[in-house]
Amino acid sequence: MRLGVLDIGSNTVHCLLVDAHIGAKPSAFASHKRPLSLVKYLDDDGAITAEGQQKLIDFINEAGRFATRHRAEDLLAFCTSAIREAANGAEVIARVEAETEVELTELSGAQESAMTFFAVRRWRGWSAGHILNFDIGGGSLEVAYGQDELPSTALSVPLGAGRLTREFFPAEGKGLPGEQVPSKAQIKELRTYVREEMEAARLEFPRLDEQTEITATSKTFRSLARMTGAAPSAEGPYVKRTLSYKNLKPLVKRLGEMSAKERAKLPGVSEMRAPQVFAGAVAAEAAMRAFDIEELSICPWALREGLILRRLDTLARDSEVEIPHAPAVGHVDLNRGLRRPQHKDVRTLTVEHAHG
Repeated sequence: MRLGVLDIGSNTVHCLLVDAHIGAKPSAFASHKRPLSLVKYLDDDGAITAEGQQKLIDFINEAGRFATRHRAEDLLAFCTSAIREAANGAEVIARVEAETEVELTELSGAQESAMTFFAVRRWRGWSAGHILNFDIGGGSLEVAYGQDELPSTALSVPLGAGRLTREFFPAEGKGLPGEQVPSKAQIKELRTYVREEMEAARLEFPRLDEQTEITATSKTFRSLARMTGAAPSAEGPYVKRTLSYKNLKPLVKRLGEMSAKERAKLPGVSEMRAPQVFAGAVAAEAAMRAFDIEELSICPWALREGLILRRLDTLARDSEVEIPHAPAVGHVDLNRGLRRPQHKDVRTLTVEHAHG
């Protein structure tokens, strides 16, 4: 069957279509995305403005037509920190449903972390043993650890690359011309804040043994790996890509001495993400230092793939295929927002709670 995933993130809105069936690896079919930083449309009260809401609605309608045109049978629509943390997030979700007939499922930070871990586990397989995974998004940084399909510890901290850029380098965060270089005072303040947050997060996790596999997902980590010599994305997902602390540390210093325009010329850095890649690099460095990590592996699967795989598991249970029921992460309902397929125009589909 052809599944669609509509991802409303902090930097982009993305509709991914995949061909998938129970027991097989999902295969990407088509993709439609657009840069849309909803946090740039926040008013003084932290609410998404009418203009930002309209841009979001326009894209969701586009995504619905895109999915229908390519005969998607099922559509999962979700949003993360950009809407989750907006002062009027609930009202925005209600308006989206009223005007597009697509119900957005708001993922909590713990759900986001757990579903990303779930995707990494499926990619790496059981030979990986314990896994510790990091993911840096626009609004938050997720960390998850465990030895099963779902993590035993899943945490989300406010260290997203976009958020840190807006808070510590406000000119860049507003999308102004990227000519300026961060000041030493700004960098020191950023480093202190990120270090303290990561050290506090580290206390939530157990001591890691030597067999723990350290992984990372997200565009930020892929860009950092590329800048330190990893293969470009054009070489495909099966090429091994790593990021070492010894290579990351001098890169962070270098990025802090460059303007956004200069960073955009580096391999793996787009013009859109150039303003925030430095803050993301600082967060990555602090995470590796807090957990005493020398090297980590880049995993090509992340949140979207995790939700697709979870959806397939739900379909398998509904089809009476025997798949063990996955344990919950704390009080988080990981089945929330996964709905049964409706064989009709995907623009009319809604997200239901899938139980079982």
